[in-house]
Amino acid sequence: MNTQSNPLHIIFFPFMGHGHMIPTIAMAKLFASKGIKATIVTTPLNKPMISNAIEQSKIHSNNNIDIQTIKFPCVEGGLPEGCENVDAIPSPQLVPTFFTATKLLQKPFEELLLQQKPHCIIADMFFPWATDSAAKFGIPRIVFHGISFFSLCAGQCMKQYEPHKNVSSDTELFEIPNLPGNIKLTRLQLPSIFTKDDSITKNIAKLFAEIRESEVKSYGVIVNSFYELESVYADYYREVLGTKEWHIGPISIHNRIKEEELTSYRGNETSIDKHYCLKWLDTKKINSVVYLCFGSTTSFLNSQLKEIAMGLEASGHNFIWVVKKKYEDEEKCKLESFEKRMKGKGLIIRGWSPQRLILEHKAIGAFVTHCGWNSTIEAVTVGVPMITWPVGAEQFYNEKLVTDVLKIGVPVGVKKWVGVVGDSVQWSAVEKAVKRVMEGEEAEKIRKKSKVLSQMANKAVEEGGSSSSQLNAFIEEMGLVCNHTNVSHKNNLHV
Repeated sequence: MNTQSNPLHIIFFPFMGHGHMIPTIAMAKLFASKGIKATIVTTPLNKPMISNAIEQSKIHSNNNIDIQTIKFPCVEGGLPEGCENVDAIPSPQLVPTFFTATKLLQKPFEELLLQQKPHCIIADMFFPWATDSAAKFGIPRIVFHGISFFSLCAGQCMKQYEPHKNVSSDTELFEIPNLPGNIKLTRLQLPSIFTKDDSITKNIAKLFAEIRESEVKSYGVIVNSFYELESVYADYYREVLGTKEWHIGPISIHNRIKEEELTSYRGNETSIDKHYCLKWLDTKKINSVVYLCFGSTTSFLNSQLKEIAMGLEASGHNFIWVVKKKYEDEEKCKLESFEKRMKGKGLIIRGWSPQRLILEHKAIGAFVTHCGWNSTIEAVTVGVPMITWPVGAEQFYNEKLVTDVLKIGVPVGVKKWVGVVGDSVQWSAVEKAVKRVMEGEEAEKIRKKSKVLSQMANKAVEEGGSSSSQLNAFIEEMGLVCNHTNVSHKNNLHV
């Protein structure tokens, strides 16, 4: 498939956050399995996590993956020394500073391009300047969007038509114009760039404008989704919004690796042994356990943790609940008391969880999720119904895709986009949502639809499937483009 005498060399540049790095690592492995020379670029403190992942994969396959580091300008960018990952940002006020600091990576990145001489760059959306960097070297820049087609389309329609300006209150529903599916939201559910006007929000809005501009100027976009999941929105993105795209997901299941490797690099240490967790699940009936996890960045007030605990207990269902390690001593005592009372009925995992292993277990009947796209696509892949609890980013869009379009989940009832700290819900809403997805005819319909989509996801990555075909088409096109580029470079050298 590769038309060049030398292997096609692609540089992958993930944003420094687990939700961005994990799918990029999986993507690099995927391309390497096709004979592509893959180089992942990151910063020194992020290298060990990536290195561990690559070394684990090399145990069973000869993946042609290299890792190169460039210095992260923490101090120069106004950040504490060692703040090289979004998880390390000490306060929400420094989030815009972190994004601004990443712009200082452009010069060392271009120096690396000069040294590495790649044929193509696949860089995260949060590096809009990478399009200009690629242009300097006459090579294609591909934008990696770690979100859904639905969210990409919804966000662009919101920016273009501004329907939220035509309603009289924050709670009045409006329809997103020109977006298929009659999708309705309120102002409360929108990201802050649509509703606030402070300096921090203006900086973030400027960044997203730069992202869109760089996307338009780039060669195209890769999306971690599959055509059968959101075909209407993939078509809309390509045909109406005019963006060249390749859908190659779900990236995580192209190359399945052994269970013991799945969680070896996916974050911090967990408070519970994964084998104990799986053995505990083995004792439960099929579809009898609710799994709750809200991603690596979401936090909850202690009062909300209490409401979740009360709702779970009232539902009467088994559960596995992932809770952040950082919470006050008083609430820690309350959770430990709750955990003892629920012994045999529920597990609390503090810190990182072996999520994919848990979701794949037959005992899992529902997933309470913040609707981050990585978690959403994982649930789709394994056919687990969702209870949606969006918090920030594009998560309210994803909720609409899950509940209104695909109809494979129900909302817990949060009403407000809050960024990081989850919006409050009473325990009765948690109980109601759990029962709705776990019991009765509606639950059975949701489960059947989820299983059908899971089958489609797996077929999409098989040889001849929609995502597999898109991947092959992308590699072939890059080979042709790069051959032409190499000829142009040789001609220019003689001028």
